Amino acid sequence: MLLFIAPKRDVALSISVALGGPSVPEGASFKLDEGEVTWLSGHLLRLGNPQEYDERYETWSLDDLPMNWPISYLPDDRHKQQLSAVIELAKQADELVNAGDPDPEGQRLVDEIIEYAGLESKPMSRLLINDNNPMAILKASLSMRSNQNYRGLSLSALARSVCDQRYGFNLTRTYTLLARQKGYIGVLSVGRVQTPILGLIVSRDKAHESHKAITYYEVAADIQIRNQLIRCKYLPESDGAIEKSPADQQIDFVSEASAKNTLTQNAISELEHAEKISADAQGKPVTLESTKTEEIRIPAPLPHSLLSLQAEAAGQYGFKPNRVHQIAQKLRDEFMAITYHRSDSRYLNNERFRESPALLDALSLQYPELVEGLDKAHRSRAFNSEKVTAHHAIIPTLNVPSPQNLDEDEKRIYELITRAYAAQFYADEVNRITTLVLDVGGRKFECSGKLNKSKGWRKLFAEDYVTEEAQLNTKDGLNQPIPAYDLESITRFDHGKVAKAEVLTQMTLAPERYTMKTLLQDLTRVAQYVTDPAVKKLLIEKDSAKQDEAGGIGTPATRDKHIETLFTRGFVTEENSQIISTPIGRDFHDALPDFAVKPDMTALWHEKQKQIESGLIDYNEFISDVDGIIAKEIDRAKHTGLKIKVKPVECPTCTAGYLVLRTSKANKQFWGCSTFPKCRTTYSDVKGRPEIK
Repeated sequence: MLLFIAPKRDVALSISVALGGPSVPEGASFKLDEGEVTWLSGHLLRLGNPQEYDERYETWSLDDLPMNWPISYLPDDRHKQQLSAVIELAKQADELVNAGDPDPEGQRLVDEIIEYAGLESKPMSRLLINDNNPMAILKASLSMRSNQNYRGLSLSALARSVCDQRYGFNLTRTYTLLARQKGYIGVLSVGRVQTPILGLIVSRDKAHESHKAITYYEVAADIQIRNQLIRCKYLPESDGAIEKSPADQQIDFVSEASAKNTLTQNAISELEHAEKISADAQGKPVTLESTKTEEIRIPAPLPHSLLSLQAEAAGQYGFKPNRVHQIAQKLRDEFMAITYHRSDSRYLNNERFRESPALLDALSLQYPELVEGLDKAHRSRAFNSEKVTAHHAIIPTLNVPSPQNLDEDEKRIYELITRAYAAQFYADEVNRITTLVLDVGGRKFECSGKLNKSKGWRKLFAEDYVTEEAQLNTKDGLNQPIPAYDLESITRFDHGKVAKAEVLTQMTLAPERYTMKTLLQDLTRVAQYVTDPAVKKLLIEKDSAKQDEAGGIGTPATRDKHIETLFTRGFVTEENSQIISTPIGRDFHDALPDFAVKPDMTALWHEKQKQIESGLIDYNEFISDVDGIIAKEIDRAKHTGLKIKVKPVECPTCTAGYLVLRTSKANKQFWGCSTFPKCRTTYSDVKGRPEIK
């Protein structure tokens, strides 16, 4: 008997149908003519924690750090029944098939079950699919290779998860205990991804606060020409009066665009010079020097990945990332209304285009406003199998829910997903941008105007909606408002006159603090903040197969959890939709070594993982190297302490001292007064806090 082991039930269903099996399971599997298809529910196993290996680690103590415990797996309490069923089926099978996602985590997900059950000696093949389309599955089933060929992929995922666990456990305990010696109450958690996210926020805050505004001037003129009053900006002459961008400020962890107080091309440094230009232009005749018209086609925004969905929902509705994650999971699991929701891709396989007419018809019954005016034959750039990674973009399924069956938040998220999908069948937005250069008394002024020739996909979106591509691309000017002037008809034979000229006083702006939307977007491209060229290259190469990321950190399944932890620990807060580091978050950040608060480690670890995958190094070698780094940092911290400002909790008894965490002779932790033995007040320790009754 052949047993396919899929990562999720919906994948198992798709495999069963593709291979001619039923759509309804019997117990824990779908029965095929010559085999079965079973499924996991994510990780059915978890890595054992240090205190589960040695009970002395139940008590946090600097003397026990660094902790080193063997790699072992334990059943996840939530999935014990499913685990038992899968293992029993695997024992009965003659041959196994790993049908996990085609990435290191997907490979490891199934392999760890087989290893835990002691079934490594059984023949095992690998089924590689990134789409639940029956034809794609059938084709992949005809070209399966031995699962042993992907052993390196599995071990690289194992090494990464083990190193993440040891890094987090050891350094979190180290920094927390050192802070508690100063009276800090709480947990100072550290993580390979979590702490660099804090680094992004702290560095952006510092850049914002340290910004020194530069005053500059522009000259604007309202020109009457061909029955239009158009506003133009003076183009400075190269006579030394124009101040160029000041020297680049090297602000750690801030992008080039944010780190420069960049002046505009129309900037004038001296007020007197600007006033003279304005005075000279008053009432002057105007002639056309040059004109340029170009057609700009803007394609529809791509369908959503989880991160782009979270960013969009944060910008429009103020939703936290974990809330979006929860809603998307409900839409998928309970309503079966959307495809896999943890995807990091914004592209779709070619087969999805062939299936689209039926899906669009289903959507038209419940959401007619989304499909009115679309063209089913229009194929957008999103349909490209070569750009799909482990999963394709999040799109609706044929199970289209009635709006009445969704609550308000569910409806909002579902409509964001369906609108982005429907947009793929609308034509491009088409604008004609005309730029004039006008002569005013020998000086040049410039004006641009936009005429919309076709709204295309924008019919589905608000008028002020700006695609992420336009947000990132500041060179083409498409993300800047362009007046709707009709300038195409103006020729050299038309003459105008300056109705009014004025000096505009401007100031360079500080880098904006993060919002939830901009923070999420930046997590996909943190490589832009890395100053080391070698590390930057590694980060970008890490995402070379992903079309929606360029040197990011974290995964779609974990980024929202990391951000939520920063809020829970009190490291960051949200004020007026801006994410700001708190005093303790900033102090903790500043007290940590560079490797903890920068994304460099993700790049370096990935390089090691690639070497494990290719067999160049053993996974234990990588774990040993990370253990060495952890031990070295713990030794440094123990000797130098943690330079962090703490507002301790006043002793309720004497009010002269503050509470500090101590360890008894019996190796039990408790909280006592810092003035001991003068004040002998003690409190029990409950999860890192004094139990004050």
